[in-house]
Amino acid sequence: MTENVNEITEDQELTSYTSESDTTVTTEEVAERPALTQSGQAVGRRKRAIARVRLIPGTGTWKINGRELDAYFPNKLHQQEVNDPFRVLELEGAYDVIALVHGGGPSGQAGAVRLGIARALNEIDRENNRGPLKKAGFLTRDARAVERKKAGLKKARKAPQYSKR
Repeated sequence: MTENVNEITEDQELTSYTSESDTTVTTEEVAERPALTQSGQAVGRRKRAIARVRLIPGTGTWKINGRELDAYFPNKLHQQEVNDPFRVLELEGAYDVIALVHGGGPSGQAGAVRLGIARALNEIDRENNRGPLKKAGFLTRDARAVERKKAGLKKARKAPQYSKR
């Protein structure tokens, strides 16, 4: 068997080394996405925040409670968080986002807007969008919320210390 390998290498003179093989590789045809002409809407919630999100095919403008994205969420982390569903699906700048948000703080509102966008994108095209959004965890509602204060306690769980005497 080694003799066959030596004979082949002696017959062929190597001029350069590559990691590519000589055989032609057939590429799978990627299914074409339908044109972005359908709008969608959804509700997202996180902590105490509720966001009603509407996506319209357009140029990528943001209106959150009538303000631009960078004016409403000055924190870059929150801006990145609400843009994540578009980045995963490579649809940045394809939709105009109109969101009405109330309740909670900036972090909860950003999470609510992200869930609303992901749900709206899922509604628009389930076949192409659901898999990547689900894998990234954007369709899961974060159910954590502030625990209520119980009667007789100082806070939700803080109780007065027990005294022996």
